[in-house]
Amino acid sequence: MTAAANKPQRWVFIGDSITDTGRREDPEGYGDGYVSRIREQLLVDDPACPIEFMNRGVSGDTVRDLRQRWQSDVTALKPDLLSVKIGVNDVWRSFDGAPNQAVNAEEYRATLRGLLGEASILECRLVLVTPFLVEVDKADPMRLEVENRARIVGELADEFGAVLVALQPAFDAAVDASTPQRWAPDRVHPSGAGHLLIAQTWLSAVRAAYPD
Repeated sequence: MTAAANKPQRWVFIGDSITDTGRREDPEGYGDGYVSRIREQLLVDDPACPIEFMNRGVSGDTVRDLRQRWQSDVTALKPDLLSVKIGVNDVWRSFDGAPNQAVNAEEYRATLRGLLGEASILECRLVLVTPFLVEVDKADPMRLEVENRARIVGELADEFGAVLVALQPAFDAAVDASTPQRWAPDRVHPSGAGHLLIAQTWLSAVRAAYPD
C-alpha cells in the first residue's frame, strides 16, 4: 500500500456499532475501534501518509439502514477505498426481541449485492469484512446464522472482486487460546484487544491484495 499512499486518498469505512465506536463523540470522527487502529498503524508505518479516513458506522444498523444512507455516506464521498462491515444486527434482531427488524438471508444477500453494484461504478478498491460472533459453541443458533451471513459476504467478495476480511476464524483462534470475554464480553462488541485483532486482520488482507 506504499505507492498508493503517495497520493491523497479517501478511505470510507461503513457499518454498524462495531465500526461506529463513538465516532460522533470523537472530535476527530474516527471513533475508538478498528478504524482508529488501522489509521494509527498506517501513520506509524508512514508518518506522511496522506490518506483521509472517514468512519461512517452507525450503531444498530442493518443492510436496510445502509440502503437508506448509501448515497450520502458512500456514493457522494467518492472513496478510493470502501470497507463494508455489516450483518450481525441483521441476525441479532431475531434474538433480542425485535424480529420485525431482522433481515433474512435472502434479503441480506439481495440488498448487499445491490449496494455493491452501485459501489462498483465508483471504481474504488472494495473491502468486505465478514460479521462474526465470539461464541465457542459452534452449534449456537445465532452463531450459525451469523456464519451464514459471513458465507454470503464471501460469495459477494468473489462476485465483485473485493478483498475479503474473514473475522470469524481470527476470533475463533484467539478464543481457543484464552476466553471469549477477553475479546467480546457480550459476544458481539469487541474489547480493545478485539478491535486491534480486527485491524490487524484487515491490514493483513488488504496488504496481501494491494502490496503497492
